[in-house]
This record gives sequence, C-alpha cells and structure tokens, in this order.
Amino acid sequence: MPELPEVETVRIGLNLLIVDRCVQSVSFDWPKSFPNADTDVKRFLVGAHITTIARRAKILLIELDTHYTLVIHLKMTGQLVFRSSTEQFGAGHPNDSLIGELPDSSTRVTLGFKDGSKLFFNDQRKFGWMRLLPTPEVAKLDFFQKVGPEPLADDFTARDFASRLLRRKASGVKAVLLDQTVVAGIGNIYADESLWGAKIHPETKVQAISTARLASLYKALRAVLRLSIEKGGSTDRNYVDAKGKRGSYLAFANVFRREGQPCPRCGTTIVKLRVAGRGTHICPHCQKL
Repeated sequence: MPELPEVETVRIGLNLLIVDRCVQSVSFDWPKSFPNADTDVKRFLVGAHITTIARRAKILLIELDTHYTLVIHLKMTGQLVFRSSTEQFGAGHPNDSLIGELPDSSTRVTLGFKDGSKLFFNDQRKFGWMRLLPTPEVAKLDFFQKVGPEPLADDFTARDFASRLLRRKASGVKAVLLDQTVVAGIGNIYADESLWGAKIHPETKVQAISTARLASLYKALRAVLRLSIEKGGSTDRNYVDAKGKRGSYLAFANVFRREGQPCPRCGTTIVKLRVAGRGTHICPHCQKL
C-alpha cells in the first residue's frame, strides 16, 4: 500500500492537471468502487468544477465547487490516469494500464471533463474506492477522526511528535511509528529510514528514548519524507510517479532493502529483522538495542 510520499506525489500531479476542469460525465463498472447515490452524483459531481486536490494521510481529496469532495483510497492496485489531447498522467500500480488504451478491464470509474479530457480510476483487485461526500462531512469519517497529525505540517513540532509517541511509551518505537493514530502516513520504509537516521533500534521502548534523541528522530523522519517526495515516491514495485516513472527514492535509501550491504555511515553489514510484524532493516552497530 502506498505511503504518504507516494500519495503526495499523486496529489501534486493531479493538482497541476485537473484543477478548474468541469466534470461532464461519470461512469463506473463496480458499485463498491463508486458507492454513491445517483442523485448526489447528478447534482453535486456532474457539472462541478474541481477547485483543488488535497491529501490527508494516505487519502486523496478532490474538492469541488459544489462543496462536495471525492474521497479516494487507491489501496494496493489503484491507479489514476489522466488523458487529454495534449497531456498524459499516470500514477499508481505500474501495469500496462498506465500507458495502454483506456478504459480497459481494470477501469472502475471514468470522469469525463467538459473539454474532452478524462480521468480514469483503474483498480485490478477492486479494493480501492471513490466516495462523494459533502465537504464538511469528510472530517467526520471514522478514519479521519482517528488518524494522527501530518508529520510534515508546519505546526507539527518536535515537542508534538514526542508527546504523540509517548502516548504508547511502553511500546517499541517502530510499532508506534507505524500506528496511524499516532502520526499519519508513516509506513515500513520511512520508519526504517528515520530510525537509522536517528541511530535508534526499532525495538527500543519509547520511554527509554531521551528527549534529544526523539528530537533527532523527528528531524530524520521529516527529512526522509521530504526527500522521498522530491524523488517522486519510493515504492519501486507497486507505485510510479506523475510521469509514469517508478519512484526513485529507494536508490537513495540507507538501510531499507539493503541487507548484506555496508552501512553508509559506519560500514557494518546491514541486517534484516522482524519487528512489529514487519521486515525491518537496521545497522547493528549504529542502532544498538
């Protein structure tokens, strides 16, 4: 499943291409992918102009001038593909639907715009969805009620970060980082990379980490997330960036998927462990338990 930088890469691409476009038509082939009342679609989506593309955690939000929002979860195999006479955009699971003729057998939803361009939502496994909701209701969704703050928000400080982690002070730090109710959008890759950056073993109990070291973890996490967004995301098997290219962050990763290779900081061989139910990469010298 995509992590925060991958979804942010999609948001950036869409924001450049579909804002101000007017929705003229909607079609879908799988009700669970588009679980919306026909009356709402006709009244609040068809004829609406897109005002902006937002993101919360791993969820995309297409805001409309009707004060409704398309809430999109790509899940594991979702794609968003934009096509016009002059521009193309592909983001998501990297199969041939990104570059092939559309719609195809994986196309679940098609938004047709007034200028003739189209946005296709493809999803082979049919786990993803697009929900049309009144914008004020989006924040009331169960997920949004529970999800933690955005780690890159300007008002999210090192003190806030430490306070959130200390809510689970007796737990291992990696498990806490992966908890979306603590901080939003952090997955396996960014947990491993930020813990390496701060020289913290992933099984270390949060209560055993000093305030200064938690501040280092905060800085490392924000740095690795920003780098990944700059590089167009990280997942090199299930995700591609807004140009249809695979994310390039993993070429710059320090420990993730680098077991058996030397640590770029000290030269010790990187090892792979099982922590919090996930494959975990560490330097045993830099990250002592």
